[in-house]
Amino acid sequence: MSARYDCADAAQRAAGISEATAALRKGELAVLPTDTVYGVAADAFSPEAVTALLAAKDRGRQMPPPVLVGSRRAALALVEDVSTSGNDLMDEFWPGGLTMVFRAARSLVWDLGETKGTVAVRMPMQPVALELLRETGPLAVTSANLTGSPPATTVAEAEAQLGETVSVYLDGGPCVDQKPSTIVDMTGALPRLLRRGVIPVRRLREVVALIVEDEVDDEDA
Repeated sequence: MSARYDCADAAQRAAGISEATAALRKGELAVLPTDTVYGVAADAFSPEAVTALLAAKDRGRQMPPPVLVGSRRAALALVEDVSTSGNDLMDEFWPGGLTMVFRAARSLVWDLGETKGTVAVRMPMQPVALELLRETGPLAVTSANLTGSPPATTVAEAEAQLGETVSVYLDGGPCVDQKPSTIVDMTGALPRLLRRGVIPVRRLREVVALIVEDEVDDEDA
């Protein structure tokens, strides 16, 4: 049976972090708040757990989950190389709503799906998420909803969609910013926008030269 913990209560928060950590280490799933939308998490280094994560969302291996980290050091251990642009973006937007795609470190033993040798990494700006990540290490985390359904912005919405496939639900209240993270591909010569999100294109361009293939005349451009 799933358990839900109200992280506004200090005792429940401590118990919830402990239970979520234990569940994740056993290969089970947990839902956590992030600074964008609610996420469903699995141990990034357990292929069985990642398979369960994709199955819970009704999602195929061709859409591998990103990885959330609790520190910049943890992110650097997962990737092959970080350019000056990558470091500048981390300096400006981490922790926060920027996901960056890098070449995965060749020494890693994991299976996130059909990644083509890359990994999408983000350090969120959400206290409960960071507390959990610092206990567990890197987690494969994707939005806590069924594929094709709207992302969950409350724990109740996540629970309604994912139900008993998740062992522990951490309730951090409604998400403050209900847009998904912005995704930038760092594997080429220049950073390239893959998905518009909570961080506008104009803000990214204040920091780095950025390729935007779907240029439009809007407030984010």
